[in-house]
Amino acid sequence: MFVHSTKIRVRYADTDQMGYMYYGNYAEFYEVGRVEMLRSLGLTYKSMEESGIIMPVTELKCKYIKPAFYDEEITVKVLMERMPAVRIHFKYELSNEKEELINLGETTLVFIRQENNRPCYPPDDFLNKLKVHFN
Repeated sequence: MFVHSTKIRVRYADTDQMGYMYYGNYAEFYEVGRVEMLRSLGLTYKSMEESGIIMPVTELKCKYIKPAFYDEEITVKVLMERMPAVRIHFKYELSNEKEELINLGETTLVFIRQENNRPCYPPDDFLNKLKVHFN
């Protein structure tokens, strides 16, 4: 299993009239966590796209437990429990500054070759950088 955490501060623009982080913004926090997890391995979405592979989200699950508030620093913990194949699955645990669990989420993405818009396996260099976390 591979686990990575990153911190994101809730901006004023992220909140609704009640001062809570707007529910739709949790998916953005998932994306930031996911991108930073891959970056920690030396992988980027940009390099993947430059190689002709895109990774659209095909499924999103989100469970709200407690609200996030303006100016709170949120820890986004991303977990990858298994090596990707054509699909890659991420789990998310968001915690507030008091280390209280406030949100759980999951996303599934699919590797797509841009030239034919068909699912494909991830590049070997991508898999090789992940393998060390699954042995």
